[in-house]
Amino acid sequence: MPASILVVEDERAIQELIAINLEQSGQRAVRADSAEQALELIQTELPDLILLDWMLPGQSGLELARRLRGDARTKALPIIMLTARGEEADKLRGLETGADDYITKPFSLRELQARIKAVLRRRAPEITDDVIEYHGLKLDPASHRVTGRGKDLTMGPTEFRLLHFFLTHPERVYTRTQLLDHVWGDHVFIEERTVDVHIRRLRAALTKSGQQTFVQTIRGSGYRFSKA
Repeated sequence: MPASILVVEDERAIQELIAINLEQSGQRAVRADSAEQALELIQTELPDLILLDWMLPGQSGLELARRLRGDARTKALPIIMLTARGEEADKLRGLETGADDYITKPFSLRELQARIKAVLRRRAPEITDDVIEYHGLKLDPASHRVTGRGKDLTMGPTEFRLLHFFLTHPERVYTRTQLLDHVWGDHVFIEERTVDVHIRRLRAALTKSGQQTFVQTIRGSGYRFSKA
């Protein structure tokens, strides 16, 4: 699934150049000219990553980053700051505010893509196209193939996304609400019990390789993906 990247940049030429490059790389670019517009878009749908200019009209990018980090809904959003301010003190301010990375202008688009991939790999591995292997279970996002102990496993797109998330976050318990937010998106309003339906389908798909027990129900809490 392509990553959704919010480009917050008031210089239209730079904004358009970045957005086109992202889309040519298979990502989805969402554009905002100001911090206020960015907040409106974030309220509607959480992006997977934000490219944030420091110098914006009205509220600065630094203030927006601080605001996002102070909100429980957005505190984990990956943020890369893009700015002409290249002094070490400015870079430290940006990182201390909560930015995951800091790129000074001018920058190459190849470097930007590399930084985006590095941040997503660290903060949101389920968004990347990296092949994942876990105790005989292998998932390839690029080819959309899953194999378990050498056997091809067939599953629907939702079960694939659910498995991708589990494989990149093993050994942790997630509530139904958290799984809805991470797998379906927090802008989608469906019943929590829908998660149970897709968990059953995922287990059924893993039965062919005998790995259905990896998906564990934690009574009163949610679900965990573990070999234990």
